[in-house]
Amino acid sequence: MQYKIAIVDDHILMADAIANMIGQNPKYRISFKAKNGKEVQTKLNSPENVPDLILMDINMPIFNGIETTEWLSLHHKDIKVLALTMNDDELSIIRMFRAGAKGYLLKDASSDELLYAIDSVLNKGFYYSDFVAPIMMNSILSKTKEANAQNILELKDKELEFIQLACTEMTYKEIADRMNLSPKTIDGYRDHLFHKLDVKSRVGLVLFAVKKNIIKL
Repeated sequence: MQYKIAIVDDHILMADAIANMIGQNPKYRISFKAKNGKEVQTKLNSPENVPDLILMDINMPIFNGIETTEWLSLHHKDIKVLALTMNDDELSIIRMFRAGAKGYLLKDASSDELLYAIDSVLNKGFYYSDFVAPIMMNSILSKTKEANAQNILELKDKELEFIQLACTEMTYKEIADRMNLSPKTIDGYRDHLFHKLDVKSRVGLVLFAVKKNIIKL
């Protein structure tokens, strides 16, 4: 079986290089290339263009990768999305998976890793690189631990407020100022919640908040 792959990236040279590399593999053929989500919508009006998988950049004009992935999740659920981007920040990762992406890969990955990621998404339904895996595997794929299910009922108002602010781009110092608390107290809130909710990073805290509907991305 030959799979159809589409590439959505506003950097034309990058898109061409990726297309040439993938096109050398007999398992795949390039369905189309697009520079943004609006072009994707237009391309998908032709049934012969509908791919099995889209390699999706995030930072694009007009209709970015997150918006495009959300649209695909609503209108073309069978198309799998593998993020291929330079964005290595935690919120970009969370938002792409929240939008419906099945994998996340940085553009500095090797060609072998890219092909492996494509295979994994097509055959297993997901792919998490070594960079993303520690963030996502336990938080997205694993079932929420029973203790976490109870912890939401045990959170105090100040803890909920801290979690909501931690899900923004504010620094811990800015959170301390907003809550009229000292940075040392905020550090205490953070460390206590990491232990209480069994998370190891700020992104783990954000994922917990998303799962429990404390915030919506």
